[in-house]
Amino acid sequence: MAKITGGCLCGAIRYEIEGEPFRIANCHCDDCRKATGSAYATNIFFQEDQITLLQGTLKIFEHTADSGNTMFKEFCDTCGSQVLAGGSMRPGVKNVKVGSIDDASFVIPDVNLYTSHALSCTHIDENIENFEAMPPPA
Repeated sequence: MAKITGGCLCGAIRYEIEGEPFRIANCHCDDCRKATGSAYATNIFFQEDQITLLQGTLKIFEHTADSGNTMFKEFCDTCGSQVLAGGSMRPGVKNVKVGSIDDASFVIPDVNLYTSHALSCTHIDENIENFEAMPPPA
């Protein structure tokens, strides 16, 4: 895979990623829905050292998830676009919000998380792994 590039809506934040993701997940938890303003979030997981911030400074919001883990969201403080996220459950790992990627045509989720929270209008693909809550770290 070539380098993945992306950024925020206003262009203040730009990043690039080298290498393959180790998980692509649709997450239906309340936290992801609120953070993205959508029915679910598609998160692409990378090791932190695969991601290089090229331009701008991300603002960080930390909170406690229903699991008790500390979670953080990294976003543009100008336009509010959420770009990255992570948490204490997986140190050294960040997830990239698929909406921030310039060309996300390669994205094929391999798992659905928190299907117990999925909206009734959301299609759940039964051909991939599905978890009613958060599975153990991959």
